[in-house]
Amino acid sequence: MATQTAPQTETRPFEAEVAQVLHLVTHSLYSHKEIFLRELISNASDACDKLRFESLANPELMSGDGELHIDVSWDEKARTITIADNGIGMNRHEVVANIGTIASSGTRRYLEAMAQEKKADARLIGQFGVGFYSAFVVADRVTVLTRRADASAVEGVRWESDGKGEYTLEQVEVPSRGTTIVLHLKADEDEFLSGWKLRSLIHRYSEHVAFPIRMPKDSDAHDGSDEAAEDGSQSADKAEWDTINAASALWTQPKSEISDEDYQGFYKSLGHDFADPLAWSHNRVEGNQSFTTLLYLPAHPPFDLMMGGRDERKGLKLYIKRVFVMDAAEELLPNYLRFVRGVVDADDLPLNVSRELLQQNRQLERIKASCTKRVLDLIEGLARNEPEKFATFIKAFGNTLKEGIGEDTANRERIAKLLRFASTKGDDASRSVSLDDYIARMPEGQDTIWYVTGETHAAAAGSPQLEAFKARDTEVLLMSDRIDEWMLGYLHEYEGKKLQSVAKGELPLDDAAKQKHEEAAKAAEPLVARLKELLGDRVGEVRVSARLTDSPSCLALSDYDMAPHFARLLREAGQDLPDSKPTLEVNPQHPLVQRVQTESDEATARDIATLLLEQAEIAAGATLPDPSAFVQRMNRLLLG
Repeated sequence: MATQTAPQTETRPFEAEVAQVLHLVTHSLYSHKEIFLRELISNASDACDKLRFESLANPELMSGDGELHIDVSWDEKARTITIADNGIGMNRHEVVANIGTIASSGTRRYLEAMAQEKKADARLIGQFGVGFYSAFVVADRVTVLTRRADASAVEGVRWESDGKGEYTLEQVEVPSRGTTIVLHLKADEDEFLSGWKLRSLIHRYSEHVAFPIRMPKDSDAHDGSDEAAEDGSQSADKAEWDTINAASALWTQPKSEISDEDYQGFYKSLGHDFADPLAWSHNRVEGNQSFTTLLYLPAHPPFDLMMGGRDERKGLKLYIKRVFVMDAAEELLPNYLRFVRGVVDADDLPLNVSRELLQQNRQLERIKASCTKRVLDLIEGLARNEPEKFATFIKAFGNTLKEGIGEDTANRERIAKLLRFASTKGDDASRSVSLDDYIARMPEGQDTIWYVTGETHAAAAGSPQLEAFKARDTEVLLMSDRIDEWMLGYLHEYEGKKLQSVAKGELPLDDAAKQKHEEAAKAAEPLVARLKELLGDRVGEVRVSARLTDSPSCLALSDYDMAPHFARLLREAGQDLPDSKPTLEVNPQHPLVQRVQTESDEATARDIATLLLEQAEIAAGATLPDPSAFVQRMNRLLLG
């Protein structure tokens, strides 16, 4: 409620980030202008949801007007469009917090996403809570009249702005609860002063909003002047209204009565998305615990997928007996499935449930397990029956899915089956090879799934550690996503086959190859000893390599060592990692390695030995301790 010390009327500046968003929205969104209506109706629906939930504990909030609805009207003479709801409403503090500042609007994340995209994108409107600002796409002035359900009529608030840097606040009398938004249209937006146009947009974007969306009767010929005064106040006693949307919760209807277009339309209104979903799953579970789920796989990543903490995830909405409770994705799906959109409607959770109770609720754990299974079923169905859609899914969410290898031990095998990788036997950088594909191509006697990690696909494909495998025509998976090294810390085997890095441990050799390698190592003992002497404490060990056929050197890791490129990323992220000395493997047949043994000048021999180590470190993605010294050393040898 407004405090008595608050001024009755005041002018305030927008916060800097809000002003930036308004500038972007009003100057960059030339297409999809009609999203303003979708967003304002969605906000009105949320307000009705919140009132219905709060009224469970305080029924008096609904007194006098128990039928929640959203009204849309227009006035050709005044050139206004009005969206009004009888939901929870706002007090003065909430108006400032929700519209004028960054606290609740998500504008900073919106601006970060804009910087990534290099342009304003209508898909982002709504995803970061900035949907209200879409009003300024078509309006040069916006008026808001609102009164919270638990406030008196004299504690209403009038907010108004032209979107150019500041807004006014005034305490006014508002006869009934809820919020009314009046858009004063720009001169070139006459197309929206049409009942037919508004009605068609509502059918396209808001058909399945769970509250009646009403327009004046005979609205196709109506000028709206009787229903909306210039300040936006409604004369409900004069108006007669028609409900023009389905006004029912889609997920409660029988699947046989819902068309694909209905499912797709509901997804677009739910997920603030223009693209159709890749797939969806609609299920009703009956028994001791009854609930309904409607889950969608998007076609592209939501822009907030990698932003914010777990508390900000809003992929799924939780309803209890069709009463909205909260955006509760963390309680309903594991983090690695945070891209899923949809609703869960439970019959038998306590209606006074709080977030703390949710986290401890065994019934919700069963719902979460069911949702997880449904989503994995959906993805498996794409992989099995719709390869093109599955390829789209993997491109968008493959890395996020990999998080499940470490997070979801119960489903680790199912998740691993869905992953796709590049391969030395694949097409360039195409990530299309599954672990099952790899196993099916394994020759008799091979019991290991070989892989190499790198910072980029080119680095992985060009790793010198692959040379012996290429010579033996052994397939190797090429893993170059940042999460791969972390994931492999949890994925040690698949279908009884061990996963092994080509850079780690001893290479398995048959008897003949093993004898040949031992003979080469014996012959190169003086060379290895000199290299160790020249490199000193920069290396832990120098040895003859069984991995190399063409390159002069590479790094070798123990089974428990971290790949150098991954260790560098962790250090850059502030992780404190123990120092370790690398193991250098050399190819004694390479002329550069042989030159170390024949070089009489000690300084030149040290340069060559150091260069062999630094080449190996660069190929492995490690950071050189002194890049300028490397350049000088290289120049000396080139000119020498």
